[in-house]
Amino acid sequence: MVDKAALLIIDMLNRFDFDDARPLVEAAHRATGALARRRDEARAADVPVIYVNDNYGQWQSTPEQLIDQLIGDNPTGGEIARRLAPGGSDYLVIKPEFSGFYATNLPAILPRLGVSRLILTGVAADICVLFTAADAHMLEYVLWIPADAIAGVSPDRTAWAIDIMRDTLSAEVAPTSELALADWIVAAGDD
Repeated sequence: MVDKAALLIIDMLNRFDFDDARPLVEAAHRATGALARRRDEARAADVPVIYVNDNYGQWQSTPEQLIDQLIGDNPTGGEIARRLAPGGSDYLVIKPEFSGFYATNLPAILPRLGVSRLILTGVAADICVLFTAADAHMLEYVLWIPADAIAGVSPDRTAWAIDIMRDTLSAEVAPTSELALADWIVAAGDD
């Protein structure tokens, strides 16, 4: 496998229309700036950007229809979805459960792209990001979860998830302000 990185953006294309979503929405808004910068940096460095997203029960929708629905009449998540909308060279993986690897084509895409390193971003830190990180770790991907590019429903739960990803899954968790994409790729290539 080639030692290439990919950026995964998990569930940021989201209606955020569930009960008690407000804390997660606020945290997601805070993470959006760092995540958008990292996405733009990845695109400029020819690092694949892969959106890994729930389908919100739209089993017969195309990816384009799903994105149009999320960006359309969506006062809660529309601003985030517009700011982070996929570009023409990006990938979109629809997931039915918490992990981006479970019952998706992500395990087939990553090897074809020569990816052995993953940058995980998005929501929710203690659910979908954590479950995706756990599966990625078991599949022996090298992980970076930028602490400022993930969001959770509470600071305590996010910190708990970061601790697990750092201590148990051997993930780098430095925020984007402390570790540049190019530096991480070079440093990780020395592993």
